[in-house]
Amino acid sequence: MMIKIGVPSKGRLMEKTFDWFSARGLSMAKTGNDREYSGEINGIDGVELVMLSAGEIPRELDAGRIHLGVTGSDLVRDKLAGWQTRVIDWQALGFGHADLVIAVPQAWVDVDTLDDLDAAASAFRARHGFRLRIATKYHRLVRDYLTANGVADYALTDSQGATEGTVKNLTAEAIADITSSGETLRANHLKMLSDGPIHQSQATLFVARAADWSGAGRASLAELAKRLGMPLPDLAD
Repeated sequence: MMIKIGVPSKGRLMEKTFDWFSARGLSMAKTGNDREYSGEINGIDGVELVMLSAGEIPRELDAGRIHLGVTGSDLVRDKLAGWQTRVIDWQALGFGHADLVIAVPQAWVDVDTLDDLDAAASAFRARHGFRLRIATKYHRLVRDYLTANGVADYALTDSQGATEGTVKNLTAEAIADITSSGETLRANHLKMLSDGPIHQSQATLFVARAADWSGAGRASLAELAKRLGMPLPDLAD
């Protein structure tokens, strides 16, 4: 039986993933044309490469259609409720770093912390009659974080485009988004709250608990772990 490993199908995340495995003696390559999303892995038997978008990989891991996958730790945590029961974060890969942060307009001079945001949200609702809107792609992570920190009177609005532009476009009052350097936030006259990031994300190699790990699959996983110089993940429930 072949075990399937899903890797990002394009961009720097794909390139860095290929480099990471290559440094450990396993060669990955995209095959066919740019539209085919197929690939191959050399240097080990029993492992098949599957090219997917980074956003698809959590879903495919959860369904057990791939055995392993490389994607951002933020995506797994946001897309999979109770993610620890569904996947194993086998190895952080040391690239693809980005922070999920809450940012508000720089003009909000009195809002620097989550407590300030909570007070501002209450005042906003009292003044305008509706909840302060926070635009984000990461609904589960942001909602859980704000709830844990006692922030109320807000509404999450979905953003699938340039989240940083939603405040300028008057479709949100604040945002929660991924940032690497903060430059785009500053360019859009936004500032991060000083409490720190919601989550510090990086590319991670995950193992699917729901995949078929019968005899041949476990043997292939053991060989892969040996080749990568990593301990075998605990697949017990």
